[in-house]
Amino acid sequence: MLLGIDIGGSGSRIALATGSERYELEGPRVSVTTEGGSAEAVARELLSLAERQWPSLYPQISAVGIGATGLATLVRDPDGVVGRLAQIVNVPVAAAIDAVTAHLGALGGAPGAVISLGTGAIAIGWDGESAWRRVDGWGHLLGDRGGGAWIGMRGLDRALAAHDGVDPAGTALLQAAIARFGDPLQWPAQFYTQPDRAGVLASFAADVVELANNDRAAHEILTRAAAHAAASLSAAAQENVPPVMSAVGGLANSQGFMHQIRSELAGLRPDAELRPARGTSLDGALELAGQAAAGRVRYAAPYLWVS
Repeated sequence: MLLGIDIGGSGSRIALATGSERYELEGPRVSVTTEGGSAEAVARELLSLAERQWPSLYPQISAVGIGATGLATLVRDPDGVVGRLAQIVNVPVAAAIDAVTAHLGALGGAPGAVISLGTGAIAIGWDGESAWRRVDGWGHLLGDRGGGAWIGMRGLDRALAAHDGVDPAGTALLQAAIARFGDPLQWPAQFYTQPDRAGVLASFAADVVELANNDRAAHEILTRAAAHAAASLSAAAQENVPPVMSAVGGLANSQGFMHQIRSELAGLRPDAELRPARGTSLDGALELAGQAAAGRVRYAAPYLWVS
């Protein structure tokens, strides 16, 4: 009986799995304050929810795998978090940054490189032993190149350039942004005061993707995003990491965007093999739990911690 937890910026999920049976629940998103990220609080809430929802199955759990955004950069003591959670469940607990569980889910525990393209963007490579290689994932103010917030921010930049009469190429983006967010004069209040600013910015990425086939400005943004994604994947697949690659996240569901990434990869890494993802980050959390139950998890801070 394995328990997998996936904690992200737009929500969280928990899965209890044994054999062919699997049960899932949804939970709150992680938040960020001046004290850091709330991954531990969300994990505690989800464990309590699982115990209430599955009272007869919960005591049979043999290990817990957790993937959480910000675990390496926004949580002060990941080792302490894992230790405290292990005391709650009294079984082995392995916790990793969400890019690691996305990797485990996408490639089924095999080595290679995976990029997560959701609100943010982070690529990670694994050599199949103990070496993890991270690229980006610095948040929407410092990086996340090619992710949803990055695309949304640049779409809004082109939209406001059209609004200001600087560049009419962004007119279609302006119309789409007004339909989503209202009068541009209200945008600063909508974005600058939001605790989930990255998520709000990323919501506009869907409009950019939709316009990209027929609008030059949107197409240019998506082409740049694809170039960033391909470059991150290539950088993650260095040294002993094989060039077996995959992409996960909401943006990876866009066939047009994935086609652009393939085109960019063909120029950067002719040896790359871009595969469809086998599973999600929640599947990866269950994979991590299985490895923890078998005693096969290797401590690899700042990527992976184990009780």
